[in-house]
Amino acid sequence: MAISDVLVIEDLATVMLVALGMALLFRWIRQPLLIGYILAGMIIGPYTPPFSLIQYPDVLNALADIGIVFLLFAVGLEYPVSRLRSVGRRALVIALAEALSTFAVGFFVGQLFGLGYWDSLFVALAISVTSTVILSSALEDLGVLRTGDTTLVLGITVIEDVITVTLLGILQSTHQAGHLSVLSLVVSVSLVVLFIALVLVVGPRTISPLIDRVRSSGLSEIFVIALLGVAFGLAIVSSLLNISIATGSFLAGVLVAESNSQAAAHEAMAPLKQVFGAIFFVSMGALMDIWLLPQYILPILVFLAVAFGMKLSATYLAARQERVPADEAKRTALTLSASGGELSIVVAKGGADSYATSAFVLPFIGALTVVTTVVAPYLIRYAWRPVAEAAAKAKGPA
Repeated sequence: MAISDVLVIEDLATVMLVALGMALLFRWIRQPLLIGYILAGMIIGPYTPPFSLIQYPDVLNALADIGIVFLLFAVGLEYPVSRLRSVGRRALVIALAEALSTFAVGFFVGQLFGLGYWDSLFVALAISVTSTVILSSALEDLGVLRTGDTTLVLGITVIEDVITVTLLGILQSTHQAGHLSVLSLVVSVSLVVLFIALVLVVGPRTISPLIDRVRSSGLSEIFVIALLGVAFGLAIVSSLLNISIATGSFLAGVLVAESNSQAAAHEAMAPLKQVFGAIFFVSMGALMDIWLLPQYILPILVFLAVAFGMKLSATYLAARQERVPADEAKRTALTLSASGGELSIVVAKGGADSYATSAFVLPFIGALTVVTTVVAPYLIRYAWRPVAEAAAKAKGPA
């Protein structure tokens, strides 16, 4: 075995062992594992003195790309086409108002602080999304995830995820066009929309039935290979079209979710998603040059405040405009007010991969994500505790 091969294996061993240690620590202190994984990456990365524990940073970058495919495929698995169609008008209007207004204000704030044009766009997109994983986990802990009370807020997160993945594809495609003009923007938007539409029209008639047929063979290993083939295949197609691999991976998950094999796919992909999800966040932490952060402390604090205030106010006002009762509107606004999470890091990675953003953007968004990931569960629990207590009383004593 070549020395370089041994060093790559050493890098993988380092990633997994440090990730394991941080996962156990953060599990013990009851904090989100995502933060532990990012910190694990910072510990082993090339920017942390006295020396890097990683020999090949390019390997980390490749692992992160694989992690994106698994993460976004898993997100897409939650959203069959039928569910996307069933999202109510209220959720659609509120999600558009909240996500797009936060994106617009975030871009404006970035320009005020003198950030580059593309830097401002990617940071604005990163703060406009809410973590579906953190939201679902907090609601499940409270015992209200599967109640009718969560229909509106979960519907909004569906639209948010779709908006984020779509805008990421548009931003990358537009930047890679080489110049920004009305024509290049129209071409990029049209390409992304056409790709999504084509996949969602053709896919349920071809790929979804094919997945069911493979599953019916009864050979679990072939089923897993088929799932991976769809996920990586659409990721490659989207990459060849200069669209984010996140877009292709997400759509692959949607197509599998549309089949009758959604539950089986969940079960088959869960271990891979957890492993490569962890590797993704460790890799992102390792690739963050945290020494660039001190000069951006003020912008980070301002972006946190702006994102919180804009998402809170836009969600509440849009909900009230849609005649959502005041208590539910407040609860929904608080739930969605903490931006960031796994998709924010994916956005940061997308900006870096397309060479659209400066070196500081990845650690900048990483810092924002760490703070909001800590804060989000407490906001969600505070907002939903009355509902959880009422549900517990309705059930009566066990």
